Amino acid sequence: MAAFEIDPDIRKAKTIPSEFYLEPRFFELSKERVFARSWHLLCHENEVDGLFPATLLPGVLDEPVLLTREGDDLRCISNVCTHRGKVLVEEPCKANLIRCGYHGRRFSLDGKFLSMPEFEGVECFPSETDDLKSLPVANWNGFLFTSLDPAADLAAFAGEAKLSLLPDSDLPLKLTAKREYTVNAHWALYCENYLEGFHIPYVHKALNEIVDYGTYTTDTFRFSSLQTGFDQQGRVAANYLFIFPNLMFNFYDWGVSVNVVRPVSPCETVVEFLTYVADASKLELGAGGDLHGVEMEDEAVVESVQRGIHSRFYSQGRYSPTREQGTHHFHRLLAEFLD
Repeated sequence: MAAFEIDPDIRKAKTIPSEFYLEPRFFELSKERVFARSWHLLCHENEVDGLFPATLLPGVLDEPVLLTREGDDLRCISNVCTHRGKVLVEEPCKANLIRCGYHGRRFSLDGKFLSMPEFEGVECFPSETDDLKSLPVANWNGFLFTSLDPAADLAAFAGEAKLSLLPDSDLPLKLTAKREYTVNAHWALYCENYLEGFHIPYVHKALNEIVDYGTYTTDTFRFSSLQTGFDQQGRVAANYLFIFPNLMFNFYDWGVSVNVVRPVSPCETVVEFLTYVADASKLELGAGGDLHGVEMEDEAVVESVQRGIHSRFYSQGRYSPTREQGTHHFHRLLAEFLD
């Protein structure tokens, strides 16, 4: 029997039950069934010049990985030595091979074992298990992703939105800022809030003066959804792309703001904001002009929901067919992955 069932007809459906957010077993189950089978952002290709270490979804998967670049050849491999498990590369650097700083084991940049001192006479050595594990790496609009065991390729996860999402600028995107917010709420509640513009007139007064709520649209794809907000003159103010289960790409005139939602516990979440700027002259303008203020408003309402779902009088709600397609779609994917 499925853990949860969400009716595909939004007019009939009820939201995912509150036990999903409250019971630790579903939080733990999500790590392997949801996050291990999804794609996760590593960095932008402009950040990789040689060896680039990263941790795959810290606090959830906690997998040390390493991007290596040789010319146009880009790979993602395990960043853990196959001898005794030491992390191999701690900081970005340039090198023509990888050497473990613990006992001197060496690997090529594609992860193949090269040599190991003091191992003469070891039987059946080396073998394939002495190579570093290779992971898939995929490039989407310059952003690099990997996955432990993807349910589908990145193209399926990123969606089929047929529009230019990046700013109309010939300038390259540059990572200019990183910021982390701690939210006292379940990670999925934070995502649900992002996935609908229904709350904008009630929660975001300033943003509501920029975005024309009446023309706000939501399109859903297999593993993603795209929300588009238009300004009062009918121009696109922002595109909000959600990639299941926890990635948010916010496209503004100045560039791209990326939110990575990292679960900590059933009642705590860290949200990492990555700011990639193409045109700094537009940073203070439009829908992307006050991201911190909007974040504070979102956190306040999400944390209130976190308190409310503990009520003995709440279990499930209903969806607005015109305004909550993204949240309904998200719940259906959760139910599918947890089955």
